[in-house]
Amino acid sequence: MSQEKRNCLHCGKPIQGRVDKKFCDDSCRNTYNNQQNSDSTNLIRNINHTLKKNRNILQKLIPLGEDLSKTTRERLMRAGFNFKFFTHSYQNKKGNLYHYCYDFGYLELEGDWFLIVKGKEI
Repeated sequence: MSQEKRNCLHCGKPIQGRVDKKFCDDSCRNTYNNQQNSDSTNLIRNINHTLKKNRNILQKLIPLGEDLSKTTRERLMRAGFNFKFFTHSYQNKKGNLYHYCYDFGYLELEGDWFLIVKGKEI
């Protein structure tokens, strides 16, 4: 039975051991898999970071003990709010469209004003 030479998928060193072994050690296996998944993981991590930041900005704009407040677009943008990212939207019976970042949402009003709301717990 001839044994073909196999090399580690990460570092290229010769592999000894089982026939189906692909890596020389756990470190190479972990590094290889982390590199393969890094692009999608980074994208998800960046999106989640932006969503959490948006939520925290909305939360800070509502006074303690209140469920809503008003603010301007400029104030949101100065705080670093990104309008491209939200978790879901809700349209009420009047046709108003609220965008939510988890449990805090906003409704665009006239003249660059926004109504900030705290969502009801499900």
